[in-house]
Amino acid sequence: MWARVPSAMKLDLTAYRILAFAFPLWTFTVIAGSIWAERAWGRYWGWDPTETWAFITWVVYAAYLHARATMGWKGRNAAIIALVGYGAFIFNYFVVSLLINGMHSYAGV
Repeated sequence: MWARVPSAMKLDLTAYRILAFAFPLWTFTVIAGSIWAERAWGRYWGWDPTETWAFITWVVYAAYLHARATMGWKGRNAAIIALVGYGAFIFNYFVVSLLINGMHSYAGV
């Protein structure tokens, strides 16, 4: 059974490639969302909990890519940062969206 599991190095490389591909898309969505918000609500950023956690997630993944590119972090250290970013994403998606009131939430619906 364990023979089918990829090596840690292959998983690390796959995670890096996925995040390096997704990060520019995430960057675009944060920027496009702020441009849309300025047109819709007259401000680029409103410190709504979902906006804030989307930015926190972006910062964590930026730190991951920065650590990989400049400090050569691989393996366990890089995986920890990637998991913190994933945790922030999941926290935003479920906890912030469903339990905290804001313009982007479903809390209280």
